[in-house]
Amino acid sequence: QVQLVASGGGLVQAGGSLNVSCAASGRAFSSYTMGWFRQVPGKEREFVGVIRWIDSFTEYVDSVKGRFTISRDKANNTLYLQMNNLKPEDTAVYYCAARPIMLITTDPSGYYYWGQGVQVTVSS
Repeated sequence: QVQLVASGGGLVQAGGSLNVSCAASGRAFSSYTMGWFRQVPGKEREFVGVIRWIDSFTEYVDSVKGRFTISRDKANNTLYLQMNNLKPEDTAVYYCAARPIMLITTDPSGYYYWGQGVQVTVSS
């Protein structure tokens, strides 16, 4: 059974940086894609970015391009989301997710496994 445990997040002022991690266990992830999503109360879960485990190919939503970076540590099965130049509109609960398919998707319904979510709050 795949388990994803997210950590990090917190409170930061606008323009600041935060890093969120997601420790994955239970499988070999070479054929997986790992995504980051975020959600605010009353809204649907939003795609942030995705990485293909085998070759680190990444894709991002336009609103975070140039500010957020997704990476993975294969040795430790850990996924990272580095967030720079944060804006108040980035405030949300951030979730990591995994799917055992190398085809990239931005649709949250395409992901089989989810971490527990971490709060990121950006003050103005």
